[in-house]
Amino acid sequence: MERMSQQPPPEIPGTSEIPELPEYVERVLEVAERIPPGKVMTYGDVAEWLGEGGPRQVGRVMALYGSPVPWWRVVRSDGVLLPGHERRALEHYRVEATPLRSAADGSQRLDMRRARWDGAPPEGPTHT
Repeated sequence: MERMSQQPPPEIPGTSEIPELPEYVERVLEVAERIPPGKVMTYGDVAEWLGEGGPRQVGRVMALYGSPVPWWRVVRSDGVLLPGHERRALEHYRVEATPLRSAADGSQRLDMRRARWDGAPPEGPTHT
């Protein structure tokens, strides 16, 4: 006898559209899209900027939904590259001139002092 959990759910007419994302997910992804090229925010920075959730919640959102946004700009606070995605992230960092540094073991890490973005709009010429 087949178990119910092994059967695919029945298709409901009109539900083949992409489901609406929860509001928190959308807010996290919007922050990731705002981070300028060459800059990064930590998972905790994103949560603090939003005023809700924490680093783990932001990390979970990025793991599940972050592929369409610049995921490489939301990082760990120690500057270690996302395990399993180091090469792809390094390609992006090099193209965007994101500050990097060499770790004692020879691996590349983000230079968090120079790469970290505080969420402020970029400074530019003012029009009067």
